[in-house]
Amino acid sequence: MDIFSVEFLVALLSIIMIDLVLAGDNAIVIGMSAKNLPEHHRKKAIIWGTVGAVVVRILATLAIVWLLKIPGLQLVGGIILIGIAYKLLIDESDIDDHKASTNLWGAIGTIIVADTIMGLDNVLAVAGAAHGSFLLVVLGLIISVPIMVWGSTMFIKLIDRFPVIIYIGSGVLAFTAARMITHEAFLKDFFESNPIISYGMIAIVTIGVILAGRFKNRKLVHMADEVEHDSK
Repeated sequence: MDIFSVEFLVALLSIIMIDLVLAGDNAIVIGMSAKNLPEHHRKKAIIWGTVGAVVVRILATLAIVWLLKIPGLQLVGGIILIGIAYKLLIDESDIDDHKASTNLWGAIGTIIVADTIMGLDNVLAVAGAAHGSFLLVVLGLIISVPIMVWGSTMFIKLIDRFPVIIYIGSGVLAFTAARMITHEAFLKDFFESNPIISYGMIAIVTIGVILAGRFKNRKLVHMADEVEHDSK
């Protein structure tokens, strides 16, 4: 494909639009992962985590034909993402703030893993829009970097002002995970023919993660209060 052709420009614009539309949930997971870090480490985690995730996405996009042949890919990815949504919610507890604040590389690792899993829809969409052009894949995903960095930075600022948003963010990740599971190739026909079960499962997973995280956080706070009371 000629880089000066209208076809190339249209394909590139399509990829940019895909990144804009699908970057929202990825910005959330990046923001949640970096939230517990001190101010001077947040930007590093966001930038390096995003760069790492984009590199993985480029490789995944180039190998998408092979990846699509792996049975259970979305099922496994969805299950892992449920665990990440819960973990990020628990990491917001004041009990864990000090421990989490020192783990810059842990935050970067979480960003790369979670963003890669959540980026499956992005990878599929970009691969389709690129029409086999390696240059388009690279350009499109590089352009997605500032979009996700800006979005995740804004999300952190919102969490600082309105802590309850962390539960909304966790719910979004859990919702995304549940949808990945229902869209798994060998399960898709079952869920499409039983929409009530599909919607019910998505609701249970989303609400379940939020409630489980809320219960765990309350328990940790209660334990901390008891320890503080005993020490007096």
